[in-house]
Amino acid sequence: MRNYQEILDRAADGPYCTEEEWDLERVAMTTRRLVDEHQLAWDPEQVVPNDPALADAVFEAGFKLVQELGGYSRTTERIIEFEPGELEAGIRRMPQQLEMGEGKDLKTVVARDIMDERPPIVWAGNPGVPTPERLFLPMVMSWMQEPIVDLVTCGSLSEVDGREVRTGDPSEIIATRRELQYMRQGLKRVGRPGMGMLGAQSAVSEIGDLAAAHPDYLRECDAHLVPMLNELKMDHRNISKAVNSIEYGMRNASLACVIVGGLGGDAPGSAVVNVASFILANLTCLADYHICHPIDMRHVATTTRRVLWVESIVEQAFARNAPCIIVSDIYPKSGALTPELLYETAANAIAITVNGGHLEGCGSADGVVPNGSGLEARFMGEVGHAVTRQGTSLEEANDLILALLERYEHVFDLPDGNRGVPFDEAYDMERLTPKPAWEQMYEEVKTEVREMGLAEL
Repeated sequence: MRNYQEILDRAADGPYCTEEEWDLERVAMTTRRLVDEHQLAWDPEQVVPNDPALADAVFEAGFKLVQELGGYSRTTERIIEFEPGELEAGIRRMPQQLEMGEGKDLKTVVARDIMDERPPIVWAGNPGVPTPERLFLPMVMSWMQEPIVDLVTCGSLSEVDGREVRTGDPSEIIATRRELQYMRQGLKRVGRPGMGMLGAQSAVSEIGDLAAAHPDYLRECDAHLVPMLNELKMDHRNISKAVNSIEYGMRNASLACVIVGGLGGDAPGSAVVNVASFILANLTCLADYHICHPIDMRHVATTTRRVLWVESIVEQAFARNAPCIIVSDIYPKSGALTPELLYETAANAIAITVNGGHLEGCGSADGVVPNGSGLEARFMGEVGHAVTRQGTSLEEANDLILALLERYEHVFDLPDGNRGVPFDEAYDMERLTPKPAWEQMYEEVKTEVREMGLAEL
């Protein structure tokens, strides 16, 4: 690609296609055919597969999917087509390392390998979780202050000054800037002013993103989201976010929230769509790194068996065939002050770390309510570091996760979920420390996970 305007030209001039045709006849049918052609299957007892040929086949099928389909512009109802050589060039241009943050707080994020000895980056926060203004600053400080944390993110402000934030409204500008003011304030207060951020989470549309591209808000050394829409789609709002970064210089985090059980079908097809989404995002999102965030269509969480499998095989596929930086979200079903939140966090962190990803989270309680805290972010990092210190194998990781699933899988059948309690019921709001019951639960679960086999925890 000579410049990004070619993407816009193709979105304007490409073949016409209705969105329904794209979803059902192109994405769903082509994915199903590729799954059959490559004989892709998954085993619920092998959520961390150890089959290099399977990882390679998933990557090949994903490349074929985007080669055959391209991407779809919802704005113009046109297909954005690419040649195989362009897709390959997009893979080659993906950074193998990125510097995030500045000064003494600068961190280098690298493309990790399967069973990599290097610990994952711990990117703490509850990305995108709707958060009332009164809780926002203490919540982000609860994970900013954790020594194991390398980089930070946050939820989105659901209201400012007592007024609801609306997408595409001037209130989105206020919310996005206010969010980043709180983030910068929090980093200064914990003594880590240069720490890198994934920010502007309150910017659902391009309006908030444009308003945040200023050194007082998002710095060049920070990241913002350039999402893809489900599945393999873009629109001019999100394309504007990519264009906005070209001269300013923010890190572009592509985000493909593939629906597991949706258009791609079960886990194998969803993994194929996820691979295709990353390859497409190299070009359409100008991605500097990818956020892996498959969503279980039925349960939302990233801690179900089939989502753990998708995360695992997608990370393996890229580590083997197209190394790049992948940061995987952890969105547990459970919320603060429940042991299941810690079990889910541990299982997800083990899977991500051993397969070559970096850790981001936690979006506790399905990421829909502010029932998370810095404590599970600490635990997420501790588990990831323990996996690398111990040299955990794929087989050992799978056994650990199966043992953890026995302790939390029941929450997916609870009619009202397992949301736990809001942040201010789990933390002392003056000292910003976990309340005794939450701290005790953390220590008990940590001991239990050690006894399961993660001895270095």
